[in-house]
Amino acid sequence: MKLRHLAWMATIGGAVMMLAAQSAAWAQSGVIRVIIGVPAGGAIDPYARMIAEHMSKTLGQPIIIENRPGASGNLAAQYIADQPADGSIIWLGTQAFTEILPNVFKNSRWSIDSFHPIIRGVEAPLAFVTHPSVPAKTFAEFLEWAKANKGKLSYSSYQAGTPSHFLGFQMNDKFGLDLTHVPFGGSGLQVTALLGGHSQFGFAQVNSSLQHVRAGKLKALATTGPKRDPSMPDVPTFAELGQPDFTAKVWFGLLVKEGTPPELLKRLTDAAVAAHADPSIRQRLEVQGFEVSGATGPQLKTEIKTQTVRWGRLVAASGWSVEDRGSTK
Repeated sequence: MKLRHLAWMATIGGAVMMLAAQSAAWAQSGVIRVIIGVPAGGAIDPYARMIAEHMSKTLGQPIIIENRPGASGNLAAQYIADQPADGSIIWLGTQAFTEILPNVFKNSRWSIDSFHPIIRGVEAPLAFVTHPSVPAKTFAEFLEWAKANKGKLSYSSYQAGTPSHFLGFQMNDKFGLDLTHVPFGGSGLQVTALLGGHSQFGFAQVNSSLQHVRAGKLKALATTGPKRDPSMPDVPTFAELGQPDFTAKVWFGLLVKEGTPPELLKRLTDAAVAAHADPSIRQRLEVQGFEVSGATGPQLKTEIKTQTVRWGRLVAASGWSVEDRGSTK
């Protein structure tokens, strides 16, 4: 009986080892998916495709981009958290997904501890932009006009529950403008609305708005970075205007599920670092208004947790919840 039991255990143990070996082999040769929690066409897309293409060549594996929008990005995060930690799925994380969502979805089955940050790829400030019909050339002139039209105006964000949303709330609250928040389903859709005059102003991604600011189709009155953005050198920062509490940067990066085997983490990290270090990739990203960070290491998760506290205060002050569908003032 004991011999039979030992034989059964040996069979099970061998099967487990075989499955583990097959999984490891697959993770080094099979398709890798990069999951994005917003619709295609926004500021994230060009970054994701550039990095995925380079990583694919380095790893010798196909990498596909998969958009899984819904619940401000929470559906994508939950989907990845529910998958095996085998390196086959990469989460394209952002400041909003990792630092703001945990303050909004209180009952989520995932937290940042469900993930292992691989790299913080790029950073950028937001630009406060207006449609040309807004009679203001400076932020001071904008405030004067907005106060004169109190209760009649709205601000747009590229998505509810993002820095674009909560910086708009902060501006509304600080200056008593009585604005209504109108969220869109991505940065591309927000900029389209701004260009068409369906939205008159809002905090927009530099990547999505830059070409239109240069063409004179939108006006940039200030940026949220700690220093002037190289792609908009003539646009002052909020800190320069005496409003340092509007200083913020958004970022895009790559994460995998916590528990991914160390050897797979190293392969993915090395490939991601190589992609961000490639001079041609860096140049293309910088032209689009991104600052290439390429930061790696355990401090990334610590920094995310610190910023989660900051955004949590704004979320609480706004009183916004997912049920509101972005309807904060």
